[in-house]
Amino acid sequence: MVGKKSGKALLREEGLERTDNNMDLSTWPQINPINQKNYYTDYLKRDDQILAYRLQQDEARNRMAKEAKDRDRALALGKPDGDIEMGEAPELDDAGGELTGQEAAGSKVIVIHIGSQNMRIGLASDALPKTVPMVIAKRSPKSEAKEAEGEPSPKRIKLDDGSDAEPEKMFGDEFASEYTAMSADLKARMRINKRRVMPNSKEMVINYNRRTTPDTISEHNDPLRIDWTELPPKPENAPAYITGKEALRIPDDSRPRYRLYWPIRHGWCNEGDYTSKRHLYGDIALIIAEAVRIQLGIPLRTRSQWSSYGCVFIIPDLYERSFVTDILEMAMKDFGFGRACFFQESLAASFGAGYTQACIVDIGAEKTSICCVEDGMCIEDSRVNFKYGGMDVTYTFIKMLLFDHFPYFEIDLNRRYDFLLAEELKQKFCTLNEAEVSVQTYDFHVRVSGQDTRKFTFKCYDEVLLAPAGFFRPKVFENSDKLGGRRKVVDPSRDLYDSRRNDPRSSAQGDILSTCPAATGPGVPKLSASKEDSGYFGSRPKLASALPALKNRKDLDLNGEASERGTPAPEMNGTPQLAGTPALDSNNVADMDDVPEVLPFEYQDDRLPVFPLDSGILTSISYASNSDERKIRDFLGGIMLIGGGSQIPGLNTYLEERLHALRPNFSKEILIGRPPRELDPQVVTWKGGSVFGKLSVTNDSWMNQMEYDRLGSRLLAYKCMWAW
Repeated sequence: MVGKKSGKALLREEGLERTDNNMDLSTWPQINPINQKNYYTDYLKRDDQILAYRLQQDEARNRMAKEAKDRDRALALGKPDGDIEMGEAPELDDAGGELTGQEAAGSKVIVIHIGSQNMRIGLASDALPKTVPMVIAKRSPKSEAKEAEGEPSPKRIKLDDGSDAEPEKMFGDEFASEYTAMSADLKARMRINKRRVMPNSKEMVINYNRRTTPDTISEHNDPLRIDWTELPPKPENAPAYITGKEALRIPDDSRPRYRLYWPIRHGWCNEGDYTSKRHLYGDIALIIAEAVRIQLGIPLRTRSQWSSYGCVFIIPDLYERSFVTDILEMAMKDFGFGRACFFQESLAASFGAGYTQACIVDIGAEKTSICCVEDGMCIEDSRVNFKYGGMDVTYTFIKMLLFDHFPYFEIDLNRRYDFLLAEELKQKFCTLNEAEVSVQTYDFHVRVSGQDTRKFTFKCYDEVLLAPAGFFRPKVFENSDKLGGRRKVVDPSRDLYDSRRNDPRSSAQGDILSTCPAATGPGVPKLSASKEDSGYFGSRPKLASALPALKNRKDLDLNGEASERGTPAPEMNGTPQLAGTPALDSNNVADMDDVPEVLPFEYQDDRLPVFPLDSGILTSISYASNSDERKIRDFLGGIMLIGGGSQIPGLNTYLEERLHALRPNFSKEILIGRPPRELDPQVVTWKGGSVFGKLSVTNDSWMNQMEYDRLGSRLLAYKCMWAW
């Protein structure tokens, strides 16, 4: 019996057997397929594969080697303990050389904090910073007052014949009704608190202000005359620009004319006054360079001199990525700092005050920020930024005085001397202590370059309290032109892959913006993003958990107009809600069923974040606590007011009373304090930055020139203390 033949034997018999000559079918390299069931790679999964981390490890290794050498040298000299203990690292400057004595305490680190109106700058070794107005004066055919075409600030309503309207009607019916309502509420509150209220107080003020006339004082008899900035006799020899306080003291009719530019307004770039991004950041660089040269007395001229210094730049909590990357480029390329790092404002304030857990409320000149800090980190969803501050109080205070027949009727805040006068009046007279509200007589002096001083006497009543009370009723503030020029020269940062906005987001800010109406007018950015490209903050808002009950949807709009958004809020099941929520007036609060859906991130450029301060604090704490009652109590008991706008007398007590009314169940825990150790609230943030700048060994946020040259702005993802 013949056995069955194999397949190879059959192929051999038929002549189809394959013969192999051991030659490859192709010269291309053959790659074996990856086992899809179990494959592994360690690419970019170890710290030593990332340049930023590898350099830190190399620095630590070199420091340990130097310690060992110093210890051996000390033992050879007969010092058994050595001069340097293990774990103690010497301070190094930016070039790598060792510093000793006072230099090791931060004398080579410049700390810069740019606020909404002023900049604080100084060495980390200084006790206090220098305050420099964030303004630059440039030669121009007209001053800023003349460029307004004769329109004074605050704006007045003109009659058909071009004459001025009556003081009670010059600011419109909306302001008049809001001012009258606030005045009536104050009288009712004072009666409840058993304070004396004069029924004819307004008439007394108006009648006195109508008939008062100014007194003239010659300049040589004025002991407090102003030293104006002197210019060369020949206009062609005048400097091209002047920065800081000297710029505010330039006469309006100087030869040649100068125009003031504020590159930072309302906490973001002032794009309305500029035509290009290069000019805007160029002015910021000029102001910083002049402050370093004049205020700090450091004559840095060459790039090698700049490279011997480091820079700590304090940025807002809700920053814009494009602003941070441009500032980093300015520090590394334009100035040539040896190293630089960034620090958030609220975290810097907690460093300066020495708190590990607090709710930081920073009231600046033109913006107010709220953020909860815990264990050395800002809680991202608690960050809130409002576009009002001390300047809005000044503006509103002048409007209220003019409403009551202020004798200096021609005051114009576009003029430099009137702007400084208005700031002086606010600092002297504004208060939130109800005990000081009475008909009182005050005086002030108007000092103009080249003219005799005029002394005015006037009376005021409740204007001194109602103007700062606008923090809790922001409808009285002038908010119409705050978005002018927005996104004109600076585009928002977008993701490289999907082109979506990648600026930091805050759920608390998103909820608040959902209640703000869309702004209209010239210069307001036009939104072109589609709804599919929106990107929501979350599925359900928590704003109702921080606010008392509203009666209808219309009250959500702070301007008293019904919103066009008709999307109802989702169900609030599972949303944490603070207990003990009483009803409040319809100016501030919202009903849970009527809270609008969280505004998409792409649709926020035309929304101005203006919201009552007390409700904003509760909204921030609500997101920071995440329904944890213990955290709620801790944050309510750790509210710290900082910033120049927080220096209004009585603001702490007034805010506490407002929060007690909103949260009666937490009345024992609510505590609002000032910075400890009698620190100036204006410099607490800078002080925290100076402390951070001295941490050379434990601070891994420093970015040097070599790292920036290789990685550029991508370095921020590895070096920032927060999620970039």
